[in-house]
Amino acid sequence: MNLRMRATGIVGGIAVLLAAGCNRVQNMLAPAGDQASDIGRVWDLMLWVCVPVYALVLVALGIAVWRNHGAVAGDRALERGLLGWSITIAVLLTVLTATSFAVDRRLHARAEQPLQVRITAKRWWWQVEYRDPTHPSRIVTTANELHLPAGRTARIELQSSDVIHSLWIPVLAGKEDLIPGHDNVIDITPRVPGLYRGQCAEFCGLQHAHMALDVFVETPQAFAAWRARQLAPANAPRTPNAARGQLLFEQSACAMCHRVQGTLAGGVTGPDLTHFASRRTLAAGTLKLDRTTVAAWIIDPQRYKPGANMPKVPLDASQVDAISDYLMELQ
Repeated sequence: MNLRMRATGIVGGIAVLLAAGCNRVQNMLAPAGDQASDIGRVWDLMLWVCVPVYALVLVALGIAVWRNHGAVAGDRALERGLLGWSITIAVLLTVLTATSFAVDRRLHARAEQPLQVRITAKRWWWQVEYRDPTHPSRIVTTANELHLPAGRTARIELQSSDVIHSLWIPVLAGKEDLIPGHDNVIDITPRVPGLYRGQCAEFCGLQHAHMALDVFVETPQAFAAWRARQLAPANAPRTPNAARGQLLFEQSACAMCHRVQGTLAGGVTGPDLTHFASRRTLAAGTLKLDRTTVAAWIIDPQRYKPGANMPKVPLDASQVDAISDYLMELQ
């Protein structure tokens, strides 16, 4: 592996984690969903049980070392102490096991009329599909963003198209692996509206650190409005330069990998770009999405995300300018 590329991935990963910490968007100790709250209660119970037991073990070890005497057969006090400790440990283990079992049952309980979502992990980005079993034509496909209505359970089907990944949204739920050839499911019931951060929690290659997922928890009304906007086809270009950019986009390699609903671009290898400009970040959290970063990404994606599947497309400056204008109008 190229040393410079490895260093880029490590430094980028540290920067992403620091930024996430500053924004307080992935604090596992401040749950904002039912599943994370259940997991948090198990953690609290284990903490309050295990810390005192650990402290008592250290005290007993210190006493044993200080006394420096071996056990003597027939020592009634020692036998009673061992019996008491054995019963106490058995009771505590039973409580921890029963609590863990009960929480696990709640985490996998079936909700009524859940929001159906499919997330497919790819190197190195997330494809998000909102399913509609009654109207297949109303499927919404986006990338690197997950929008959820507060108070409603989302049943998320997890798939991987290449290697093993793991989805983790600390404030909402626990981790769940995405394994090629095997579908997993995770339920998430968010409660507190806000912007949170999900991430891949299983090392999946060079750009593992640059595989973020923006999670927007919204009111049911705001979510319904967002979904309605996503069902609409792409905006028609408003300026001559953007219209030229659409033509260039459809006639170049861009259309072979990306789909823009309502146009001739129908690729499925890369992210769906129908409402590209409405997203917060570019390249799965690698860059903030704006006109400058879009142009820079088109010119040389490998500079910002070495190893990504998007190649450099031979375009001159005016062509990059036109395509950038077109993409930034895809709200």
